[in-house]
Amino acid sequence: MEFKDYYQVLGVARDATQDAVKKAYRKLARQFHPDVSKAPDASARMSEVNEAYAVLSDPERRAAYDKVGRGHQAGERFTPPPDWDAGFEFQGRAPGGASEFGGDFSDFFEQLFGRAGMPRGAARHGRGGAMRGEDHHAKIVLELEAALRGGVHRVSLRQPQLGPDGHVVLAERTLEVTLPPGVRPGRLVRLAGQGGPGQPPGDLFLEVVLHEHPRWRVDGADLVGELPVAPWEAALGGVLPVALPDGSTLQVRVPAGAQAGQRLTLRGRGLPGTPPGDLDLVVRVVLPSALEPRARALYERMAQELPDFDARKVAAAEAQRRGGDER
Repeated sequence: MEFKDYYQVLGVARDATQDAVKKAYRKLARQFHPDVSKAPDASARMSEVNEAYAVLSDPERRAAYDKVGRGHQAGERFTPPPDWDAGFEFQGRAPGGASEFGGDFSDFFEQLFGRAGMPRGAARHGRGGAMRGEDHHAKIVLELEAALRGGVHRVSLRQPQLGPDGHVVLAERTLEVTLPPGVRPGRLVRLAGQGGPGQPPGDLFLEVVLHEHPRWRVDGADLVGELPVAPWEAALGGVLPVALPDGSTLQVRVPAGAQAGQRLTLRGRGLPGTPPGDLDLVVRVVLPSALEPRARALYERMAQELPDFDARKVAAAEAQRRGGDER
């Protein structure tokens, strides 16, 4: 999608105060409102102006937009980095989408701010009619190792606020949160009373996201990774050690004749929980380099000793057999 420069849309500088943003919006609204303007593109321009103002008039959205948009130009191809909004503390359980403003906003806006959830600024009445504090939402990114271990983690959050000079500032706070072992992506961890002020205070909901691991990925409660094996280990089978991301080592039995891409499933050895997930290991056969003289000599001997072996025919037969089994 294309990057949208909301400052350019409103015609204000990036360090403009909130009052300057409001004045620019009102001026453009009088110019492009469909009830006033005769320009054929007035409705589209008004929608752009409304969208820009929805972001820049809100300290939380503006701070997040400034972070993700740094260095980008209007119209250039743009994809939000993964978990770009991690560490920002928003009011509400999740940022609201365009429907919050009654507008039909662009895909760009929806990609950044369109996550479904409790409308922002929602507050509920407590006992005796006292106004309960607003719930807050933040996304935290954990390493896989930390998620598997659980325990106490220190979390730093940034809460955008409007300063006395009309500029957006980031107030930072650090919390300690206890996570269960095997906490899963998408899990909401509730910290009672850590949201907005009120009687009683609101809650803070932390959405857990896992940082991409170079060798492992999480699929629900299952832990999926590759199992590198030597050709003779795949052919003859055996028990091989597998280093897990939490630092432990598991002994895994590889059946004789294992093929590249074959999946070995160990029930209950994935993410801890009730019930625990599975550990899925995908076999990857690693060949010794033919640049090494001894390996090359062995390859040449195999070529001489097994002249009738045709890898293409064997693979085709296996594919045909798998197709028959699926039918």
